[in-house]
Formats: sequence, C-alpha cells, structure tokens
Amino acid sequence: MKRTVSILNVTCVAGALLLAALPAAAQTGAKNGEWRSYGGDLGNTRYSPLNQITAANFDKLEIAWRFKTANLGPRIEYNLQSTPLMVGGVLYSTGGTRRAVVALDAATGEQLWIHSENEGRRGQSAPRQFSGRGLSYWTDGREERILYVTPGYRLVALNAKTGQRIPGFGVDGIVDLKLDDDQEIDLITGEVGLHAPPTVAGDTVIVGAAHRSGGVPRSRRNVKGFVRGFDVRTGKRLWIFHTIPKPGEFGYDTWEKDSADYTGNTGSWGLSSVDEQLGLAYIPVEMPTGDYYGGHRPGNGLFGETIVAVDLKTGARKWHYQLVHHGIWDHDIPCAPILVDVNVNGRPVKALAQPTKQAWLYVLNRETGEPIWPIEERPVEKGTVPGEWYSPTQPYPTKPPNYDRHGFVAEDIIDFTPELHAKGLQVASRYRLGPVFTPPLVSKAEGPLATLSLAANGGGTNWAGGSFDPSTNIAYIFSQRSLGVLGLVPPDPRNSDMAYVQGSATEGVRSSLGAGADGGAAPVTGGINVEGLPLFKPPYGSISAIDLNKGEILWQIAHGETPDNVKNHPALKGMNIPRTGRPGVIGTVITGSLVVAGEAGFATYSQGRGAYLRAYDKATGKDAGAVFMPAPQTGSPMTYMLNNKQYIVVSVGGVGYPAELLAFRLPD
Repeated sequence: MKRTVSILNVTCVAGALLLAALPAAAQTGAKNGEWRSYGGDLGNTRYSPLNQITAANFDKLEIAWRFKTANLGPRIEYNLQSTPLMVGGVLYSTGGTRRAVVALDAATGEQLWIHSENEGRRGQSAPRQFSGRGLSYWTDGREERILYVTPGYRLVALNAKTGQRIPGFGVDGIVDLKLDDDQEIDLITGEVGLHAPPTVAGDTVIVGAAHRSGGVPRSRRNVKGFVRGFDVRTGKRLWIFHTIPKPGEFGYDTWEKDSADYTGNTGSWGLSSVDEQLGLAYIPVEMPTGDYYGGHRPGNGLFGETIVAVDLKTGARKWHYQLVHHGIWDHDIPCAPILVDVNVNGRPVKALAQPTKQAWLYVLNRETGEPIWPIEERPVEKGTVPGEWYSPTQPYPTKPPNYDRHGFVAEDIIDFTPELHAKGLQVASRYRLGPVFTPPLVSKAEGPLATLSLAANGGGTNWAGGSFDPSTNIAYIFSQRSLGVLGLVPPDPRNSDMAYVQGSATEGVRSSLGAGADGGAAPVTGGINVEGLPLFKPPYGSISAIDLNKGEILWQIAHGETPDNVKNHPALKGMNIPRTGRPGVIGTVITGSLVVAGEAGFATYSQGRGAYLRAYDKATGKDAGAVFMPAPQTGSPMTYMLNNKQYIVVSVGGVGYPAELLAFRLPD
C-alpha cells in the first residue's frame, strides 16, 4: 500500500526546468545555486561555488528551519544519512524508518508532500532498512521525476510536483528490483537491498545492490549484486552488468573451481559516477561473499573490489581496474568515484579519484583506466588459514601517499604517556600486527587472537566519500581510524556453511550485525582499548587536502573536538592534548572558500551536549568558524542559494536524539 499526501502543488520549479537537460562536464560542481544530485553533480564533487557564507560570517549562521523525521515511520530513526536535493526552490529527501520521501519548501522547511510505501514483511526482512542516503531527480525540461529505492528493493518513480507515483513507469510507478535480475531471488527474504540513491544520467537510471554485513555469512552461496540500467521514462531494463561473470563472459576464469557459479555479493552499494560526454558510468564494486575468509572462492575474483567503467546506454564493459585481488579484508569500494579534470606535468587529464577504506586515493585515467601515477604490484604476506587462497601480490599506489594510517604496527600504539604506551604494547601483544594487507588468521586462545588493521571495517574513508574543488584541482577527504579485528573461527554448522567466519577464540562468533559494509556500526574508538582509551594514536578523524595535479598532500587536520572519554580521562589530567578529531562517517561540502563538515558523535560543550558544524579555510585548513548543533552529523551536508540567501542543510541525529534536517543561513 502507499501513502501520498499533497499539501499544495509545487509550481516554483518551472523556471529551473529551462536549465536542464544539456550534458555538461561531470566535475563542474552544483550549478545555478541548486543541488540536483547526491554529490552535487554526476562526478560526485560535492562542490558549489557559492560564497555568501564565508570565514568572516560563518559563526553568525542561524537555524533557518528544521524538519523532524520521527513521525515518518512506525519507529523513531536516529541515524538519518540522507543528503537532500534542492531544485527550483523545493528540497527533496528521504527520511524515517519506512524511507518516506518528502518535498519541503527550501526557504521555510514547510512540508509540501510526502510519499511512503508500507512493504510489510518484505520491508521488515530487508538487509538495508531505514531512510537510506537519499534520492535522485530527473527532468527533460517539461516533466520532473523523483526516483528512489525502497528498503524492500523496489525502484519508485514519483511526480516531483505532487509525490504521486508515475503510472507509466514499471507497474503503477514501481519496478520490482528482485525480478529480471538474471537470478532467482525470494521476493520476501532475498538478501539484497540498497541504501544509496540510484544514479540518474540522461534517460538512464543505474541501480546497484547491497547485502547484509559480511563478517559472518550464513552461506558461501548468496544473492549476486548485479548492477542494472533502467529507462527513466518506462522503467524497462536497458542493461545488466554481471559483477560476477557468467560462463563465457570476461573475468569468469578469475574464479577457480566454478566458484563464480555460487558465490554472491560483489554488489555496488555506493553511488556510481557518470561522464555524459564520454558516455561512461563508473561503478565501484564491493567484495564477494565472506569479508575475511575467501577459501570457498579461490582466484582473484573479478569484479570484486574493482572500479568498472561501462557504456551508459548498453552496460558494456569498457575498462576495469581491480584495487584488491581476492579480498579478505573488507576493503569494499565504499563510495562514488570522484571525476576530476586535472593537469599532470602540463598535460590535461580526464581522471577519476577513488577514496577507499585503505586510505589510498587511487587516481586513474577515466577514459582508459590506466593509473595516472604508477600503481605497483608488490608481494604481500601469505597467510596460514587452512583452505584459504592468497594472491601473491596487491596493488600499491605510489601517489598520492596514503592519507591516513593503514595496517597496524607498534608505532601506531597509544603514547599519551609512557605508562599508557607500555600497557598498549601489552594489549597488542595478544594480536598479530603488520602493514596493510597483513592477512586475517585463525583465532587461538593462547594467541594471537586476531590480526589488527586500521584499514578494514569502518577504517579510512567509508560511504560518505570525498569532495573535489574543480577551481583548484584539490580533493578533500575525511578519514577515520577504527581498528578492525580480523580473527576467524569455525561457525556453528547449523548457522553457516562457511569454513570460517569472523570471531575470537575467547568470545566466539562475532555478531553479523557489527561493523560492516556500510560502516554504520563501526566502533566509536576502535573496540580494543587501554583503560578506556583507543589502542591507537589520534587523530581519530581527519580531513586531508590533496593536490591532484601533483599527487601531493597539501594539509591535514584533526576534524572534530576531542571525545569526552579522552578529554576527561584521569590518566590525562593536566595534560595539554591537541584536538584529536572524532571518528565517524563524515562527508564534506566545498564552497567558494570553505570546507564544511559536521562532527560525528556527541560531546559536551558550553551550549550542552551536541556537536559543531565546522568550517575550514580550503586553502590552508585553518579554522574558519563553527556553529553548535544539538546532535552530530549523520548525513553529508549540501548547500544552495534561494531568494539571495545561501543555505547549508545537514542531517543530524544520534542515540536519544531523533533524526532531523537542519537548515542554516545568515540572519536577515
């Protein structure tokens, strides 16, 4: 059943329609003061040239309006991850535990219409629930549509003016994504869904796939995460890309012992990016079934953990680049590639920059897939897990350098005081340490219990991705330190047919609902601790500015105030601890002069318990202002101009604080 309430017909978008429809460079940023796609443009730059809000006045920002989502579903949601869109004076967003779609007056926050689908058992069984990360907008200059994917994995097309489903799209406005997928999927319990919005380019809608967290798979067999393109007008399937190749297709021979036939996952749970001028879509692909054990899928396993460029209209593969061979570290490619036009050694290059959990920014020529700077295949350690298959080498980018720590070695251990460092070394002695790509191991009670790594689970950069300023060719990437515990144990055969799943010899099998593919449940300070402090050194959350003309890091800052449990720790009393930053999944927005991002997690300030929306000078990284928010950022911010006023809108929420949208602007 559906629910659509129209409070008034939206007529203020007509002028904006004249601006639509002509293809433009994908990395130009948001145009005309609007924000028409999740990443600001199809290149996912998260950039707008707006410059009314500056370092001189950022501290003066006030809340212009707020929209609470508590009543948009049968339960209260506390983790709203949406980045809204703004077109023609109307703001569109998903929200609430049923993933309702709302249209709001972008000047006042007044609700114009709401659409909600009650999917019953199908929605309740979905692996990717709640409000998701947003929606997509399409227009041909006459008609306007909003498209989104429900928790139950259905693609819905709505009239952007009324919120009513489009009768000629699919069946009464809906395409069932569990059908016509070149595999059999149970319509109620089939383990596939999507948090991300679809990507809309031209008349093509690209839809990816996501699954349950993969540390403790129920089976080595699972739904395959194929990616499809649909006609935006009719909902007809235009193409399908088999992220696990079928017999006779390119890449099938990279799966040994017929493992391609039964292995699942290998979906694309981040957004795709599109260069309409080249006619190419760029798909970031996650790993196959089994985040930390791959013995049931021997071989390099294309197209796991691979960037794939496909023809926008046909889905035909044009090139691919695999970032991790036979992944066993949960190194899913978590976010949209950023399309960048740069100048390398005096030569203009159409490039693609991919942030990752490894805290490497992989930079490729987006026309050919060739690395801009050498990416070297280097030997890596072979592990000892019985039955596992190991790739002898892995790709190592030479430029830019890693923008955060990865792997975990003795130099990464906490050192606020000599005593804490000594205790940290003692805690770490029960585990295996090593550089990035140090393999997981079978957990033993006498030790080692697991391999520790800062490049797994929620480490590095997750689904919020990065930003890029096309006026300077500088990328801005948030990253966090979150310690992955890569131990394996045999599962209860009643619960899984895997040989090994994530777990500890002292604790048993870890919950399959722990830190996983979308990073939403990653531990706040890394799980393993020393007297309540993270085992690893700060900064816990950082923003890095990277010059993509040169492949060099320009500056790095700790983003976020020091967490209360660190600031108030008795072992640190009287010490001057520099700002440590706070961990989380944080997206940035770039404006004419600023980098803007909210803090993750609550802290205590003079205004009370909450978080700050912070601004930095984008050239230097110096503080450029901050405004208090009652709750931490949970979805990436966006900005737009309306009635000669610049707004910044951000999703906030947290434990005990129902999620809402906050809109900031300067006072009149």
